[in-house]
Amino acid sequence: MFSEKDLLQIQAKNIDLATVEQQIDDFKNGFPFMQLEKAATVGDGVIRLSDEEVEQYENLYAEKSKSLDLLKFVPASGAATRMFKSLFTFLTDDKADKSVEQFFELLPKFAFYKDLLDILPENADRKTIVEYFLTEKGLNYGYLPKGLLKFHSYPDGSRTPLEEHIIEAANYGAAEGKANLHFTVSPEHNSGFKGLTKSVLSYYQRTLGVTFNVTFSEQKSSTDTIAVNLDNTPFREKDGTLLFRPAGHGALLANLNDLDADVVFIKNIDNVVPDSIKKTTFSYKKALAGVLLSLQEKIFQYQAQLALSASVALLAELATFFEKELCVAPPANFEALTEAEQVAYFTAKLNRPIRVCGVVKNTGEPGGGPFWCKNSDGTVSLQIVESAQVDVDNTAQKQIFNESTHFNPVDLVCGLKNYKGEAFDLLSFRDPKTGFITIKSRDGKDVKAQELPGLWNGAMSDWNTLFVEVPLITFNPVKTVNDLLRAEHQS
Repeated sequence: MFSEKDLLQIQAKNIDLATVEQQIDDFKNGFPFMQLEKAATVGDGVIRLSDEEVEQYENLYAEKSKSLDLLKFVPASGAATRMFKSLFTFLTDDKADKSVEQFFELLPKFAFYKDLLDILPENADRKTIVEYFLTEKGLNYGYLPKGLLKFHSYPDGSRTPLEEHIIEAANYGAAEGKANLHFTVSPEHNSGFKGLTKSVLSYYQRTLGVTFNVTFSEQKSSTDTIAVNLDNTPFREKDGTLLFRPAGHGALLANLNDLDADVVFIKNIDNVVPDSIKKTTFSYKKALAGVLLSLQEKIFQYQAQLALSASVALLAELATFFEKELCVAPPANFEALTEAEQVAYFTAKLNRPIRVCGVVKNTGEPGGGPFWCKNSDGTVSLQIVESAQVDVDNTAQKQIFNESTHFNPVDLVCGLKNYKGEAFDLLSFRDPKTGFITIKSRDGKDVKAQELPGLWNGAMSDWNTLFVEVPLITFNPVKTVNDLLRAEHQS
């Protein structure tokens, strides 16, 4: 299947040949659907905190975080092109829908308005305005990543999402006056992110009283996946080389795995709000971290006990802990296991990374949600499941998926070290059979592309997981440019 030239190309990308061959097999065989048991709901897989509990967990986090290495991890490599789909259509086809009309009508309300006004030719018509807004003739917003666009206006100027995340880190991700942030960026915009950070960091350090360590990484080419024709043979470029494509946000697990931190906050680049409504976000982020540290403390204690001796009473206590607090149901044959086998089971299931995922009430947003799922080892646990992972042709599975009450806003707090303080190898806790296959276009031809298990789906499927309901006000993504006109983004 592969020539010597192909093998050299694969080797140059630092990809194992066996990995490429497995990807081709996955194209041929497809990925199995998730086996949904039931939707996770409040009281049955989703925790709803009272105001008193929020405060308690905030205080717990405030105390314990002083001695921890904290990190805020922000996937920021995506281009903003899709934000401007209607404006691009207007520019190329001269077709204006309602969103385009709204854009022009409320143009002065956007945080980038002054920058645009400063560069526009005199008496610019609508098409010229859009051209100067989207293309390199002007602001070039149509080709920049979201993290570098001006989202919010303030009396002293406008802020980008990158800056809003810096401010967030100071308020819930700092310990002893220091805050660590890591952004994953695309190679072509690495310098832009670094340049903006360099220009603003001293100002925020001075005004917030926090020292920031901001780092960046790019998606590794070794995580790219091979593309194939519709008959599952390798797709070749016009020069005969193989086509490899970036493998989605699941590829960022490798970036996360390279970082050293006790507690990591994960949040998307575009889910930021002005200062006027940040308070709730700060409060719940700290509460989620408190829930994580509380659970982690219990797990560490149980691990220490198991390492010393495993009594019948301890095993019974662990069975209750797993069912009631860890939300992990054992395989059907668990009662028949010997005492030694049960000890091995509990030891393995405790010794895993931990994530506490904020979930919001489902308001019809597309995307994943929290479910109880049956795993390949026979256990049942909490998972975030995307619609593409569900067999919607199966009436029972479709019904369970439709019964979902909550949505995944990508609001995670993660514990990445074991009870000995050693970092987990995160790549060992993913489910490789939870990838995605999509159809893309290349040179006018349809090609099949493969995404790795999603960062918060299959990439974290073998983690200990809790879901906590967070207020809807903490979820304000910007999918289109006109989302910036919503009250939540107008300071």
